[in-house]
Amino acid sequence: MRNLNLDQLQTLVAIADLGTFAAAAQALHLAPPTISLHIKELESRMEAALLVRGRRQAELTPAGEALVQEGRKLLAASDDLIDLVRRRASGREGIVRVGVSAGVSTRLLPLMLQSLAARSPGVEVRLEAVASADAMLRLKAATLDVAIVASPQPPVAGIGLTPWRNDPMVALLPAAWDAPDPVTPGWLAERRWASFAPATQMHGLIAAWFGQAGYHPRPFLTLSYPGALKSLAAASQSAALLPLEEVEDLRDAPGVQIRPLSPPLMRPMAVAHRHAPAPHGGVAQVLAVLGEFAD
Repeated sequence: MRNLNLDQLQTLVAIADLGTFAAAAQALHLAPPTISLHIKELESRMEAALLVRGRRQAELTPAGEALVQEGRKLLAASDDLIDLVRRRASGREGIVRVGVSAGVSTRLLPLMLQSLAARSPGVEVRLEAVASADAMLRLKAATLDVAIVASPQPPVAGIGLTPWRNDPMVALLPAAWDAPDPVTPGWLAERRWASFAPATQMHGLIAAWFGQAGYHPRPFLTLSYPGALKSLAAASQSAALLPLEEVEDLRDAPGVQIRPLSPPLMRPMAVAHRHAPAPHGGVAQVLAVLGEFAD
C-alpha cells in the first residue's frame, strides 16, 4: 500500500489556506497542472473527494477538512524531523518544545532565552502557550519536552514536577485611583477588576483569594495574557491581579500604581518534564537554565 505523499498533502493545505489552485501554484512555485495532478492523485489515494471547485475558489469537503486538520500536524512533524536530522548532522543539539502557562512572566522569558543562547547556542526553544493541565497531558504524549505549569498539578504517570517559583501577587491599579495599601478583597470587589480566563489555574487562584474573604465578585473582563491585563490598568480601565515579577518594569510608570495584597496571595509554579527517557542534550540544557531562574 502506498504511503501518504507529503508534497501532495502540502498542496491540499495550500489550497485550503489560499482558496484557489492558482494561488497555491504560485505560493508553492509549481505549475498549475502539477497542482491539479497532486489533488487528483491524493483523492485517488484517499478514495474520497477532497475539494469542490467553485466559480471563485475551491472549498474543502468534510473529508478534505479532516485531512487538512490532521495533515497540518504531519507537515509540522516532518519539518521538525528534517530540522532534527540537520542539527544532529552539524553537531547542534536540536529543538526543545516548551509549554508556558498563563501568568509566566513575559519579563523573565526573554532573559531565560538569552541565557540559554549564551550557554547552548545549538538549542532552539519553541514556546507554546498552553494551559497547565493540557501541558501535563502533552508531556505524556511527547508533544512537549518541558512545561512551566501552575502548581500543584494532579499526578501524571511518568511526569516529574520540580518546584520552580513562588511569586507574590499584587494589584496593578490605574494611577488615578485612591487605593489603600494593602489592597483587600473587600475593597477590590467593589471596583472594576480584570482576571485571567476561566480555563486557567490563575483564575481559580484569584477566585479563591476573594472566596476565602467571603466575596465572589465577577471580573469586569477575562483575558489570557498578562500583557493585555497590564494594558487595561495603564489605560485606567480596570485593576488587574498579577504576579509581582510581571509588573516590576512598571514600578516607575506614571499611569499605574502597584499595591500588595492582604491577605497575601502567592503564585506557585513548577517545571514539568518526562522521567524517561532521562533528560539529555537540549532538554537538559533548558532545565538547567530554568533552574537558574528558580527562587
